[in-house]
Amino acid sequence: MIAFNDLRSLHAEIRDELNEAIASVIDSGVFVLGPEVENFERAFAEYCGTRYAIAVNSGTSALHLSLLAAGVGPGDEVITVSMTFEATVAAITYAGAVPVMVDVDPTTWTMDPSQIEAAITPRTKAVIPVHLHGLMAEMEAIREISDMYGLRVIEDAAQAHGADRNGQRAGSIGDLAAFSFYPGKNLGALGEGGAVVTSDEEAAERVRMLRDWGATAIHHPKVPCFNYRMDAIQGAVLKVKLSHLEQWTEDRRHVAERYQSALLPRGLAGPHEPNGSRHVFHVYAIRVADRATVASVLNDASIGYGIHYPVPVHLQPAYQQWGRGKGSLPVTEKLSKEVLSLPIHPGLSLTDVELVAESLGRIDGYPSASTR
Repeated sequence: MIAFNDLRSLHAEIRDELNEAIASVIDSGVFVLGPEVENFERAFAEYCGTRYAIAVNSGTSALHLSLLAAGVGPGDEVITVSMTFEATVAAITYAGAVPVMVDVDPTTWTMDPSQIEAAITPRTKAVIPVHLHGLMAEMEAIREISDMYGLRVIEDAAQAHGADRNGQRAGSIGDLAAFSFYPGKNLGALGEGGAVVTSDEEAAERVRMLRDWGATAIHHPKVPCFNYRMDAIQGAVLKVKLSHLEQWTEDRRHVAERYQSALLPRGLAGPHEPNGSRHVFHVYAIRVADRATVASVLNDASIGYGIHYPVPVHLQPAYQQWGRGKGSLPVTEKLSKEVLSLPIHPGLSLTDVELVAESLGRIDGYPSASTR
């Protein structure tokens, strides 16, 4: 069995460090926020190249609070993509705003900047580009258009810890950015977690207040608010894991390079990495013409796989009221039928990579979608 992800092996390598961090929290008697969370916040802000990081209880909460801190509210419109996990769009609705979904670039699979201006109306307040699968969106163009129209930019960096574009880290280009620390992420907690990063002091203070019952002092709330606080154990665990993230990222990139070398001769193309970009390969997705056949071959070989994502958000029953129906986002809809994610994690052996490639190569006459 080749696992799609392998958290057991990852954690086994740093078990002593994790045990020590968890024990220190137990000994401290501080279990929500506190020094361990603050230590992680400082380290993560420095890692992202921002002045502030505010830890919360999930990536969805981070998106929600980023929108509120950016001044988004009922009746406003927020431009984003449908090629994403549904939390991106859900957070917009939490703020009472209207999601406006645009198409993605057919090569990078991230927000197509050329689609933004046509989607802007007098009600547009913000843009949320999604850094998909570990690749940053075209932030320079998105930032330029957004600044032209006075729009706030919120990066959905849930899949892009450590990614960069022309020397700027994910999270450092937008007005705010939201990260997820769901266990399967490149930087994952032992449970749920998230963070907002920003260099805007006023926005940072607002996020801190909004995550903790709207209060700057206990029992003195200033606004009706939320309980989005991070547990101290997660802060301690994430601080430990952050110190290993760069090595884990390089391991992922090495696996991706081996996939590229093994798959290209078999007519299968992997993810695109533009010049100046550092892809961190949260997901290694290929495009295939007949996904059901490929999935069957992988199942028969006991190889794990994923689909990110099988149904675009604008076509999901929960969110289709905000979409323009089938056919409105042709690139996104085509990708949703063709993408398939192969196993990738720091512990994946080169032998396993070759076994995956060999299994795919046994499909007679099988072309990738990108070669048709």
